[in-house]
Amino acid sequence: MASHDQSFRTGEAKGQAQVKTGQAMNTMKDKVQGTKDKASEMAQKDQTGGAKDKACETTQAAKDKAAGAAEATKEKAAQVTESGKETAETGKEKTGGIMQKTGEQVMGMAQGAADAVKHTLGMGGEDANVKRDH
Repeated sequence: MASHDQSFRTGEAKGQAQVKTGQAMNTMKDKVQGTKDKASEMAQKDQTGGAKDKACETTQAAKDKAAGAAEATKEKAAQVTESGKETAETGKEKTGGIMQKTGEQVMGMAQGAADAVKHTLGMGGEDANVKRDH
């Protein structure tokens, strides 16, 4: 019965990590969109170079903040992945083949979640060559 309980706890931890990652992503997207909207409003109100400079500064600040949040999310995803690996290893040692298969699935899903977060935040390898404007 211990293997069933461990499998359940592993799945539950994975689900909680995915929910928290999703919430962090949505919050960050909302903040970035709000900053973009504010910068756009400022640029429309004042057509002088000062407004444009301020908009660029605000946009850059939003990008910097998003990058910091992305790094924090990336680190959290790495922690979740490591935790999943440790849980899987413990389960493998205690219960054998069934837990090994479950642990590998959890690790794959956690890595997939981490990759999705990186890709969404523009930190994935494919997006590295995209030109960034501010």
